Amino acid sequence: MEVEIIKANNPFGKSSNGRRTERMRVAAYCRVSTDDEDQIKSYNSMVKYYTDLIKNNEDWIFAGVYADKAITGTKADKREEFQKLIHDCMEGKIDMILAKSIPRFARNTLDTLKYVRMLKERNIAVFFEVEKINTLKDGEFLMTILSSVAQQEVENTSAYVKKGLKMKMKRGELVGFQGCLGYDYDVTTKTLSINEEGAKTVRYIFDRYVAGAGSTMIARELNEQGRLTVKGNSWTSSSVMGIVNNEKYMGDLMLGKTFTVDPISKRRLENLGEEDRFYIKNHHEAIVSAETFARAQEIRNRRNGGRKSATPGKREKFSRQYAFSCLLECGFCGANLSRRSWHSGSKYQKTIWQCVKSTKHGKKNCPESKGIPEYVIEQAFIESYRMLCDENKDVLDEFIHRVERTLSENSVKDKITKLNKSADNIQCKRKKLLDNYLNGIVVQDIYEETDIGLERKLSEIKAQLNMLEQQMDDENSLKKRISDFKKALSKNEILEQFDRGIFESIIEKVIVGGYNEDGSKDPYKITFIYKTGFKNVVGNAKQRFDQNKSMGEKAKELCSHIVNEVKDVCSFVSDDAC
Repeated sequence: MEVEIIKANNPFGKSSNGRRTERMRVAAYCRVSTDDEDQIKSYNSMVKYYTDLIKNNEDWIFAGVYADKAITGTKADKREEFQKLIHDCMEGKIDMILAKSIPRFARNTLDTLKYVRMLKERNIAVFFEVEKINTLKDGEFLMTILSSVAQQEVENTSAYVKKGLKMKMKRGELVGFQGCLGYDYDVTTKTLSINEEGAKTVRYIFDRYVAGAGSTMIARELNEQGRLTVKGNSWTSSSVMGIVNNEKYMGDLMLGKTFTVDPISKRRLENLGEEDRFYIKNHHEAIVSAETFARAQEIRNRRNGGRKSATPGKREKFSRQYAFSCLLECGFCGANLSRRSWHSGSKYQKTIWQCVKSTKHGKKNCPESKGIPEYVIEQAFIESYRMLCDENKDVLDEFIHRVERTLSENSVKDKITKLNKSADNIQCKRKKLLDNYLNGIVVQDIYEETDIGLERKLSEIKAQLNMLEQQMDDENSLKKRISDFKKALSKNEILEQFDRGIFESIIEKVIVGGYNEDGSKDPYKITFIYKTGFKNVVGNAKQRFDQNKSMGEKAKELCSHIVNEVKDVCSFVSDDAC
């Protein structure tokens, strides 16, 4: 018996098991990361190539070409066409996706695996032409390696770019200039020259600030005069202080004020010493004198109450002073609510929370909002919590279970131990390298280059350790609050008075004010959104929690106005208060 093997010549395939006989709906995805002329030509060529390729295959039905232009491949959520492609796949409109290569599909290993697995569950193939990989036929091992290589390429490119930028900064070249009121930037000569129209506004700000005016007052005066910021927006307190704090206006230049944490998330942070900074004196013509600038900084420091600046290399942990800080949101405009004191120093003193947009920018910006007493929000939460425990205790149990499971699965302590071990190993390598250099085994240039690399790695590890230590503090705080919450549930489910620990443990956000089902405005409507997705609405809270009424009347009125809306339990639990 003789067996003849007929080799397959179709690299795409119709499905993983070959059982599909109908024509496949095939789409293509292509992407270029910049908008220069060569990349745009490549982009147009790819679109035409895939359109012709799919339409000329009689076994395929053209399902479209999804193309992102001048978009990075490291973040999938920023690519609109890519997200549209995935959505259409989930809707059952596509059977197979063609992509030139893994880096064109995604330069982030996690994104590549995430979307490939998601499509694989729907029996949708992704074919990478360069690598000759069909995700329904081939295993993940090779794809994981190649996608990791693509990600490493991004990280290497980012490192080269950062090194090049630092060399420019070291030479005193202006890097990353985004525009500055009062100055024009010459791209050819890379120099700054004074723009007199903008410089008048800058001088006005410094003169008024040194004279004693506050940033809010200066912003109001500038808006009344019809002056705009460099971006064409109205002035705010923060934009005024941005001018006051900018060293460029006395002719100096600070480079490296911010840095990118990593090339994948592209998250930028203020540089507190994690990276090198470069200060250049007398870089360009000044708009204000050094004496005026120094005087403005003295006033700013005095108004800050002598608060210390951040310790170099260490980020200050944000501490919420009050239970409702960062958790209250205006139901009319979406702005935060701030804590204020009415009739301070008198017997009528009252603590209220009010919409920031209304208080800082004028009532006309959010006319429907009203100041709501703090005790009203506290009493509304107590009643909301009682009803939650009575009717939806399973929601609370599920919340506690999920948080405890998350904390047990993500051990920050183990990561800190590993990083400390890595830091110790690097220190040993540096010591050994120094010994070899002193003994003449290693020449000077090799020693210096190697030591700089080890020092850079050590700095990166220390930065990671600082972030993890802060994260561990947050975890310990959450564990304590969960523990207190469980004790409160086991002893007595009914709160007699407001408990900040319980409130922060289970509440994600509180919306103050809003519209009723009949369309009427209710500035004292309070919506509690729990971290499990449960929502509890209390209407007209101020009137029903009036201190002049009896507790019985309040409870009766409250119960008649409560509306419960139970949602599916969220799969993600956040402890981020802001």
